Amino acid sequence: MAGKASTRRGERVPAAVLPVARICVDVPLPHLDRLFDYQVSTEQDADAVPGCRVRVRFAGQLVDGYLIDRAEESGYGSKLSFLDRVISPEPVLAPEVAELARAVADRYAGSLIDVLRMAIPPRHARVEAKPSPELAPVPEAPSSEGWARYPFGPNLLDALRSGRAARAVWQALPAEDWAARLAEVATSVVSTGRGALVVVPDHRDLARLHTACAALAGPDAVVTLSSDLGPSERYKRWLAVRRGAVRLVLGTRGAALAPVHDLGLVVVWDDGDDLHTEPRSPYPNVRDVLVQRSHLTGASLLVGGFARTAEAQLLVDSGWAHEVVASRDTLRAVAPRVAAVGDNAWQDVKDPAARSARLPSIAFDAARAAFAEDAPVLIQVPRRGYVPSLACGTCRVPARCRRCAGPLALPGGADDGVPKPAFCRWCGATEAAFRCPACGSRRLRGQIIGARRTAEELGRAFSNIPVRTSGADEVLSTVPAGRALVVATPGAEPTADGGYGAVLLLDGWALLGRADLRATEETLRRWMTAAALTRPAGKVVVVADSSLPPVQALVRWDPVWHARQELAARTELGFPPAVRMATVDGTPDALATALEDLVLPPSGEVLGPVPLSEDGQRERALIRVPRTDGKPLAEALATLQATRSARKDPDPIRVKLDPLEVL
Repeated sequence: MAGKASTRRGERVPAAVLPVARICVDVPLPHLDRLFDYQVSTEQDADAVPGCRVRVRFAGQLVDGYLIDRAEESGYGSKLSFLDRVISPEPVLAPEVAELARAVADRYAGSLIDVLRMAIPPRHARVEAKPSPELAPVPEAPSSEGWARYPFGPNLLDALRSGRAARAVWQALPAEDWAARLAEVATSVVSTGRGALVVVPDHRDLARLHTACAALAGPDAVVTLSSDLGPSERYKRWLAVRRGAVRLVLGTRGAALAPVHDLGLVVVWDDGDDLHTEPRSPYPNVRDVLVQRSHLTGASLLVGGFARTAEAQLLVDSGWAHEVVASRDTLRAVAPRVAAVGDNAWQDVKDPAARSARLPSIAFDAARAAFAEDAPVLIQVPRRGYVPSLACGTCRVPARCRRCAGPLALPGGADDGVPKPAFCRWCGATEAAFRCPACGSRRLRGQIIGARRTAEELGRAFSNIPVRTSGADEVLSTVPAGRALVVATPGAEPTADGGYGAVLLLDGWALLGRADLRATEETLRRWMTAAALTRPAGKVVVVADSSLPPVQALVRWDPVWHARQELAARTELGFPPAVRMATVDGTPDALATALEDLVLPPSGEVLGPVPLSEDGQRERALIRVPRTDGKPLAEALATLQATRSARKDPDPIRVKLDPLEVL
């Protein structure tokens, strides 16, 4: 009766029980990163469940939001507005995901709503109205035979099957079927009735992993989540996970926040891949998100890869995780034979064909031996394109565009038999009459040879062998067995049926010479990822100085040694992950104002600022603190952004905590 009376007067009556709703409004302003209280009317009472989508009036506008919680009263002290409406009673935001999103936002000095946008896909009403499939039967626990080559491998599976929390860093053997091993650990958890989540870098890894998991757990028990799915299909699969219809979830970066029921295991494969870092604010990394998730939920954690990052090594050194590695005897039986050839080896090439293919003789011999066994050969080239970087042929000064000072490159190909002229990679203008400003020479030479030019040269050297390329324009997933030359850029190497007979890693200096804190770690990861595609005891040739630590680690196949060396060096120099570090980018005036407003903990240290662009319009400051002060640093940066947002500073700044790029 009261409800009818209130309708007649045009008024709404608060719900009798828990009339206050705490809402996370979808407003991307740092100073509004908190929950706001609204009233729930009697008509909305049944639908306004924690986790549902709502619409509210905020600052005079209707905005979306998520209902986080219901309460008996509010501490606001004034009359509350009512919810405008409940968009859907579907509880899309699980309590565990809400807690994780808040922790991720706090760790990276971001906003809760920014993390929730990554965690929850856009709504599709038609999909939401349909029921999700029935929960698939619990699969049987798989055999642990595949993990027998690792001394602690069977122990890991036993812990997962018994429900004990296990945290491990796994070093995969070369030529290991990593997808099958991950499928075994995930299915071991699913066989107990709990959920498992596995995150891989890209869609090729995801397809391979899905095949392995479907073979063990059954196709109905596995779901994949990735950005290449259509919006409707993605929401359908995500909703099945949220409703508890699927226990085993596989995905790329965005799946790290998937609402898996009764989560028992989280896995990240190849955690050093930069695809695991979200390019949107607050820029979280999958490994760190899953470590946080394991800590909050008590789920087991497995970090796996052929190489090892300094961050993973820190988990081991701190005692938080244990390592799962094979014995050296087992490693020697399957590791490829790696030969390192320095740049001076070019002078020793005797074969004219090898000289034209820019291969040292040992690499040329390895390719011939692989072809004799009817096996393909993989050649990794650091850069795509034809000749992506040119220099003066006389004084070696980098060739620049006369108009914008951008780098010059060769496009490849010819017009009526005449090679195409150099062009600028920034403005696109052609440069048919280059003259070096330093010495006046008109000659050009390639600083770096791209994948297309390499494929062209190798095609002439091995005229009877088919050449395939895998890179930005077309990335191959697999290549068939048989003689072939496969030229690929890092990260685009396809798998070969039966493995490659040889892997040739060219232009190592181009990877090692990058001005990046993680250059050596990333180079070794790329090399090992490619070298692991060889057949057992295959041949790998790397063109780089054998005295360099990453080359030594590759030759001995000892990424653990390299990770320890890398972590020790960063600890001595005060770089991540031994410390927490943040970058603050902006215009000189905005950055100067931000640094004045920033209130750091006593241990905080500001380095810079330094220019990011040649015109001086962008600068970067580095801020570092000991790991124990990481939380105060994140709070200080969050407060800084909230202050700037509240006073509407016109020039934005960008804040990144624990960024991949530091230098």
